[in-house]
Amino acid sequence: MKEKVYLSPPALVCCAGLNRNELYESCLSGNRRGMVMTELPGTNKQFPVGLIRANLPETEKEFPFANSRIYRLINAALEQLAPAVEKALSKYGTQKIGVCFGSCDNGSEASLAAHKAFLASNAFPKNYSLTFQSGALPAEFIARKFNLCGPAFTIATACASGASAIMRGAELIQSGVCSAVIAGGADIVSPTVFSGFYALEAISDTLCNPFSKNRKGINLGEGASFFLLDSEQNSPIELLGAGESSDAHHMTAPGTDGDGPARAMKAALLDAGLKNDHIDYVNLHGTGTELNDKAEALAMKAVFDKMPPASSTKPVTGHTLGAAGALEAAICWMAVTEKRGIPVHCWDGVIDEDSPGFESGVFSDGNSGAGAPSVCMSNSFAFGGCNVSLILGER
Repeated sequence: MKEKVYLSPPALVCCAGLNRNELYESCLSGNRRGMVMTELPGTNKQFPVGLIRANLPETEKEFPFANSRIYRLINAALEQLAPAVEKALSKYGTQKIGVCFGSCDNGSEASLAAHKAFLASNAFPKNYSLTFQSGALPAEFIARKFNLCGPAFTIATACASGASAIMRGAELIQSGVCSAVIAGGADIVSPTVFSGFYALEAISDTLCNPFSKNRKGINLGEGASFFLLDSEQNSPIELLGAGESSDAHHMTAPGTDGDGPARAMKAALLDAGLKNDHIDYVNLHGTGTELNDKAEALAMKAVFDKMPPASSTKPVTGHTLGAAGALEAAICWMAVTEKRGIPVHCWDGVIDEDSPGFESGVFSDGNSGAGAPSVCMSNSFAFGGCNVSLILGER
């Protein structure tokens, strides 16, 4: 029998809340005030983006580029997790606590500014180093913050990175390598990411409208979300199961049949030892792009005999990329512990006949009757066919 893995209260920051309680309230009410019209650099076009407008505190000065935005986001979330980490340190010591960090882009924030300076003066800034673009650096930052000596690494499975980090962290515990792991993800909306999604014609100039026939694409967002995974019970919530698949259909587009996401969900159910009717709520990947929504709808139909209550929370948070899987797991954590409802699905209600199984009555309206879920599934389906499904809740 596999060792149980418990998830601490989540620590997070995003445009919809500077802590877990604020985020959960926004998800229950459908509060989208965090979405701000933002100009795409180099154009006169504006798009809704989920930006954190509160001041983020500075971090330790001695770490390279520590006061860039990505590290200030990470640090703001980790400050909330510090009491749990300190307690774990007193139990396990520095060697048995690891770090699994998920992100899509943690280096372009500094590299773009440095290259602009190079083009202007034929020289990079004196403090610029390619080290900042290392994917390993954020994990090192987290480990250094808490003086940890266990395994510390970054996972980059595109928009599934935060969920992948949680899955890998659980494996470190179940293998006996670690007793506890800081796991989650963070991303900002850098000009590189913003321009890249624009080039893919994937971003919407209006508010995200997932699974609607009128959807136009995603709204980007920034955020950070972390759990302390623990072999001993540090909260009522357990990571019951996790599954992943790789359909490798295309660099950016999902497979058209939904088979890859379906296999991830089925693997998570098998890992948890649960049947499909044990799932009380599904936090959908729900990006609002035509191909992703259709693939996820097909996958849900393949997995569930009867669709459980479901919603996408990306209209509230924006698509936070590498943080999304961990942020949405945090929302599920709140739904199970608070027993006050499941997140509302923000959309215009125009049914898409090409999304089988989502014709009516599935999406949460905030009053769906599923006010006290015990078991939730969180889906993250990413570029390159990287699919992860997490199941968390109370036994």
